[in-house]
Amino acid sequence: MTNTLEALKNNGFGDDDIDNGSRDLQNTDKVPLVPLEIPPGDHKLQYTYWLWFSKRSPGKQYTQSYDQNLKLVGRFGSVEQFWSIYSHLVRPSELQSHCDFHLFKTGIKPMWEDEANKLGGKWIVRLRKGLASRCWENLILAMLGEQFMVGEEICGAVVSIRFQEDSISVWNKTASDQGTTTRIRDTLRRVLNMPPNTILEYKSHNDSLKSVLTTVSVKS
Repeated sequence: MTNTLEALKNNGFGDDDIDNGSRDLQNTDKVPLVPLEIPPGDHKLQYTYWLWFSKRSPGKQYTQSYDQNLKLVGRFGSVEQFWSIYSHLVRPSELQSHCDFHLFKTGIKPMWEDEANKLGGKWIVRLRKGLASRCWENLILAMLGEQFMVGEEICGAVVSIRFQEDSISVWNKTASDQGTTTRIRDTLRRVLNMPPNTILEYKSHNDSLKSVLTTVSVKS
């Protein structure tokens, strides 16, 4: 896995835009994609991944618009395939507010209700404006290079761009597994080179869903 991590770090990238051939989540469910093939000679990753992009208007409720706004940007299973997609994306710090990138293992939707996520949670790191691009890149390279060392527990990662501050998060399958969540937290601190006193927040998806449902109930 060290060779894979080095290959991830040593490939170059540029600054373009998001692929116009993206598909939304609902169309992906209805029309299956062709199987992903890894070219001979590529540096194969341990897992295959889907990269999603979302943009939604401020104030819209999660339950009303979240899945409709998810667009599949691309899929990859090797270092070379990753860079071929990543090199054509706008960097997170250059995105408008209320935009997100979601990088998840194949078969896991970036939604709390997904079977792989419903008993899990996420570590959240809040960032000052201007730090999102560097932190996001460091995070996903660590995730693809299996630096978290928790096996199948990692589901994916998200970078969220908002008006006053940005955030990144790492999603895992089992919120109740304190040993795993602690290891993820410690690795996150290391790969982002965070000061020891930096505060990270862990939130279960069940709590997140309850919070949204309570907000909807109050407004209705």
